[in-house]
Amino acid sequence: MVKTKKKSIVKKDIINEIFLKLGITSLYSKKLYEDTINIIISILKKKKIIKIVNFGTFKVLEKNERIGRNPKNKQLFKISSRKTVSFKTSPLFKEKK
Repeated sequence: MVKTKKKSIVKKDIINEIFLKLGITSLYSKKLYEDTINIIISILKKKKIIKIVNFGTFKVLEKNERIGRNPKNKQLFKISSRKTVSFKTSPLFKEKK
């Protein structure tokens, strides 16, 4: 049995899909992709939550400062507080898989 390695979808692949589906130039496809990503980022910075119907919800989580441990040498260190983004898929999206 041969295992095939899953290839990750990268920015170039998404831009190519936009180009093929919409029939617009690749340069315009790249601009559309980058603008969409920048809009999502700016909304998350302001509102901290984005709900896309039938797709899912992006949410900014605030992680508190905590103590961590290096698993190799067991040394303790401080992990600073930070913001992370979580994504939860909608039930309809899960059904479409």
